[in-house]
Amino acid sequence: MMDRGLEDLAAILCKMGEIAYQAVLEAIDESFRGVDAYSRIRELSDALSMMAEEVEDKAFELIARFQPVASDLRTINSYMKIAYDFTRFGRYALDISQANRKLGFIKDCGGFILDKIGEMSEKTLKMVRTSVKALKSHDAKLAEKIAETEIEVDEMYEAFIDKLSGDVKMPGKCMIAGVLIARYLERIADHATYVCESIVYIVTGKKVILDKIS
Repeated sequence: MMDRGLEDLAAILCKMGEIAYQAVLEAIDESFRGVDAYSRIRELSDALSMMAEEVEDKAFELIARFQPVASDLRTINSYMKIAYDFTRFGRYALDISQANRKLGFIKDCGGFILDKIGEMSEKTLKMVRTSVKALKSHDAKLAEKIAETEIEVDEMYEAFIDKLSGDVKMPGKCMIAGVLIARYLERIADHATYVCESIVYIVTGKKVILDKIS
């Protein structure tokens, strides 16, 4: 029964991963295409929150009913953390969409903001895909590979902020939107890394900090 319960939790998480990726993808797509997707992204974010509650309820039920051994308890605890990280994907995707609504679309800003946000978006989506794929296959080696991209995203974010801090002339809304969206992408990348750290812990029993690996 414990094995079946863990399989059920894994199935919910895999579905959450797909929804989380879709939420981030649609928020980024909205920024670059200029097509309002706020209602759709909010639905995805809300769905992730409800599914996270389901994961938590099932996890506590497994603990209460079956008194899991250490390895199973490690998996259950990690699954709850991953569920939280996936809800953050949805929340930050919604934040990106809110920035689009209030400040205008990145596509209208042009210049280096459009280019740099585009580069960060590509890297961040790659990280989200990697985290979901590693979860589905419980692939610790794949999970560890996210470290390099995480470092790249952090460096891109810092370079972007440094650039904006210099002598740059552009509309205030574009600067604010650029900073906010870059920050949200950087945070999504962080949570993708946390998912991969949890996967490594599930598979190997070792706690790692992947953004420290180069």
